[in-house]
Amino acid sequence: MFPAALLRNALRILIPLAVACTFYLYLYPVFLGCAFPLPHSLNQTEPDSAAAFQDTWRQHVISSSTNAAPFRLLALGDPQLEGNTSIRNYNRESFLRLKWALRHLFFKTDQPSLRKRLRQVAHDLVDFWFDDIPDTAESIRKRIDLFGNDFYLAHIYRTLRWWTKPTHTTVLGDLLGSQWIKEKEFNRRSWRFWNRSFKGAERVPDDVAAYPAEEYEPAGLLGVEDSNATAWRRRIINVAGNHDVGYAGDLTIERLERFERVFGKAAYELRFELPITDPETNATIYDADTNPDSNRLLPELRIVNVNNMNLDTPAIEQSLQDKTYAFVNDVINTASAVEYLGHFTLVLTHIPLYKVEGICVDAPYFTFHNDGVKEQNQLSVDASRGFLEGIFGLNGDPNAPGQGRGRRGVVLNGHDHEGCDTYHYINQTEGDERQWKATRWHSAQADGIPGKPEMPGLREITVRSMMGGFGGNAGLLSVWFDESDWEWRFEFANCALGRQYFWWFVHFLDLITLVVLAAYGTCKAAAAAGLNDESKPTTTTSDPLVQNRKATDPTPVANGDAKKP
Repeated sequence: MFPAALLRNALRILIPLAVACTFYLYLYPVFLGCAFPLPHSLNQTEPDSAAAFQDTWRQHVISSSTNAAPFRLLALGDPQLEGNTSIRNYNRESFLRLKWALRHLFFKTDQPSLRKRLRQVAHDLVDFWFDDIPDTAESIRKRIDLFGNDFYLAHIYRTLRWWTKPTHTTVLGDLLGSQWIKEKEFNRRSWRFWNRSFKGAERVPDDVAAYPAEEYEPAGLLGVEDSNATAWRRRIINVAGNHDVGYAGDLTIERLERFERVFGKAAYELRFELPITDPETNATIYDADTNPDSNRLLPELRIVNVNNMNLDTPAIEQSLQDKTYAFVNDVINTASAVEYLGHFTLVLTHIPLYKVEGICVDAPYFTFHNDGVKEQNQLSVDASRGFLEGIFGLNGDPNAPGQGRGRRGVVLNGHDHEGCDTYHYINQTEGDERQWKATRWHSAQADGIPGKPEMPGLREITVRSMMGGFGGNAGLLSVWFDESDWEWRFEFANCALGRQYFWWFVHFLDLITLVVLAAYGTCKAAAAAGLNDESKPTTTTSDPLVQNRKATDPTPVANGDAKKP
């Protein structure tokens, strides 16, 4: 019974630990209190995370919530699926040196002398021990890591999508781990993306991903539960990153075409309208015939997916760069005038806007090929100004349209794996010396910069990577409409699973627990079947002669005590 007792005692420790860890892993958003921020008043600077969590819990009980924001975006940054090219011994034999040592040893190679043959055998054996064995071990580890990483990312996406109930999802670039991989490897990683890490999701259809135009059809209605809303919960708005299509010096037509074939268009817009049901409120909205003096537009959220990989120069494919410039210009030309209220612009892109060194982890950095940009951490100053002053209409001149305050909106991007939350602004009171500045969002709030009429600005959120090395992070963006001011407002929160080691630990712990449980069950079944020797009863003989002999045998005595006859 000793093995069964040992296994039973082990299970007393393993089962509670495995159950607790597994519950935490698969319900981690619940334990961490993750939830989309709830709409709140302008005077409330910090969102009520407890109320948001309670509202999310309520959605799981009654399937709906009147308090939740109509637009809830699950933002995931830089999954960077690696592949076979990251495996050390990919495309070569695992123990090549051992093979050659044996060939030399059995005279299957040409050597001028036995001494040189034996010396070559010794060299190959040393290389086998110090090179082949470590390389093979690392390659096996990497293959297991790649397999597990797919499901680690899937766990983040699946669990957060179940618990937080987003209306939309985006992956902010670097879906794959390298832009230089060949077609076969690209297809292999793309299959893993859609069939493992983001199983059940689908890309935005080409006929839905619209080019900016004056006349357009809405991509959907916010706050309305219909088949279109259900379809958007499945879709992923994929942003092109440098490891998907390359920087300006690597971005070719072939790389862009294969990305768009698998993950959707790299540049488009989506417009979502928010219905206003109150007749009196509807009467205040601008209408060229009935209400031409109103500055209120029908509430609309505009998502602009910008491929900013080739905004900076030089570019290897000038035609692609011209298309990017034309797209940005058409986004600007089809936007509502800055004097009007009711529209909100959400820009999704990959490379962050320019910021001086020290604000975020990644400082400004550029390197170049002979014919294009090789690497960059941020956009250039001029390209960044195109977002701030062009797409959002911000201006340092107080006499500019709308007093330079621009359009309501926010920029979401990736690239900087550490993440960063910043505020870009310009001080209109500085005259000719005014220029764009950036600071951390919390610092800007502490200084009271956002909302100052003389300091128009824009918030930029660089979402921390969802890779295991950066904590498995995800961003939760809530956007809602404030009818009292006829303006859109938004709030952002993070939710991180933790390093991938915990994911591995829990699954290994569960596996060990199941193995020990099976072994314990086997031992108990064997004991019940009478196969355990210790459980057999002691046997006695029924022969009366033997029993009588045992009863009459004299008690043995020592030699010194024996009686003489």
